[in-house]
Amino acid sequence: MSSSIRLAALAAVTLLAAGCVVEQPAPRRRPVVVEQPAPGYVEVIAPQAPPTVLVEEEPAPRPGYIWARGYWHWNGRKYIAMHGHWEPARPGYHYVHPHYVQRGDGWHLSVGVWAQG
Repeated sequence: MSSSIRLAALAAVTLLAAGCVVEQPAPRRRPVVVEQPAPGYVEVIAPQAPPTVLVEEEPAPRPGYIWARGYWHWNGRKYIAMHGHWEPARPGYHYVHPHYVQRGDGWHLSVGVWAQG
C-alpha cells in the first residue's frame, strides 16, 4: 500500500472518530424534600407567659363539630384574645387545642391541630 493511500485512510479514520461523541449517562440524583411550615404559618414566641386561661362560654354541642377553645395570641407587643370557633369533626382524629410551651427562648404557641387517634 502506498504512503498516500495510508495517509488518506488515516485521515478518514481520524475524521470519523472526531465526529463521534460518547455521551455519559446523567448522574442519578435523589429527590430533595424540603419540609416547610404551612403557607402563612409563623412561629409565635412570646417573651412572657400568657395570661390565665381565656374564659369564654362554650356554646351548646353541635352535631358533626367540636368547639375549638379560644386562646391568647402574642402579637409582638401584647397578648390579644382569639375567640373559639367550630371545627368540623374528623373521624379517627382528636383536636389538640392551642397552647403555649415554655422553652429556653420564651413561650412557643402550639397551634390547634388534629391528631390521629
